[in-house]
Amino acid sequence: MKLTALETFTTEFVCFVRATAEDGSQGWGQVAPYHADITAQVLHRQVAPHVLGRDCIAIDDMLDIVRDREHKYPGSYLRRAMGGVDTALWDMRGRIEEKPVCVLLGGTPGSFRAYASSMKRDITPKEEAERFIRLRDAYGFDAFKFRIGAEVGRDRDEWPGRTEEIVPTIRKALGDDVALLVDANSCYSPARAIAVGHMLEDNGISHYEEPCPYWEFEQTKQVTDALSIDVTGGEQDCMMANWKGMIDGRIVDVLQPDVCYLGGISRTMRVARMAEAAGMPITPHAANLSMVTLFTMHLLRAIPNAGKYLEFSIEGENYYPWQIGLFATDPYSIVDGKATVTDAPGWGVEVNPEWLARSRYQVSRLD
Repeated sequence: MKLTALETFTTEFVCFVRATAEDGSQGWGQVAPYHADITAQVLHRQVAPHVLGRDCIAIDDMLDIVRDREHKYPGSYLRRAMGGVDTALWDMRGRIEEKPVCVLLGGTPGSFRAYASSMKRDITPKEEAERFIRLRDAYGFDAFKFRIGAEVGRDRDEWPGRTEEIVPTIRKALGDDVALLVDANSCYSPARAIAVGHMLEDNGISHYEEPCPYWEFEQTKQVTDALSIDVTGGEQDCMMANWKGMIDGRIVDVLQPDVCYLGGISRTMRVARMAEAAGMPITPHAANLSMVTLFTMHLLRAIPNAGKYLEFSIEGENYYPWQIGLFATDPYSIVDGKATVTDAPGWGVEVNPEWLARSRYQVSRLD
């Protein structure tokens, strides 16, 4: 069954992709958020010409053909565009077979433990602790992630002393029964990362994300080897060679692919299988409530080496105004600290027609 059309519906922040097959079957996917309008151009210019006319079910082969034909452009934008096609085709297949994507991947519908993920660094430790307590009481979260250091901060904190204050403040406020995770967003040199890591160990933090510049594998490896807590990373990586090196070299303890950054479900499954063979868990990056969290929920319900929890952003319309009105019905709800994958076909979601009507439309057709 040939792929005959790829349509994009785009704003600066979000780009939904609709794939159509020769028999009229359709599916919805999404490229990675942010500068999504640029990614849409890449999709139509550098992806569509290579995939239109190909078998809609042979997704792995289709993506490899794009990689090969566009070998001079190995970076993030191409992978983001590939992911939009991939995720639309998985939804199409699910709708055709009347099965959720997780089942197509070998899993089952159901619930999965979530951690409440803060994206804020401009929040005081006291305010963050109070916010976490409200979320715990309202939704049953028993795991939380917060930010330390400054983003790619070259050893600087967001403001002096914030990291040293927020770690014990959150632990004291939530108690010992709650799992706590931190994200340094490539802030530290190895020496500083290790010093901060010992403070995290002392406060029972269990997950230390991207302590050093993510592209400096040797630096991160020093931190992983020096600490007893899980050092994690990988969200930015989109090249399979990097993933192989990260896994073979045990650069981190826990791997964090982002389905949209990496190029879709098929490529993420490749990483998951490599990690499984090496005995490493997968706790993906899913930092907003576009379709990426839905993709991740289906993935985690299907892979045998799923990590402990799903990342679930707690930032609403004030932080991410572009999230408003994306879907006809909200696919996200947390009950007793868990998110649920339903038995609806494909991704189990419909894009809001009103949002589509306001977006920029483009189409590439086989003819």
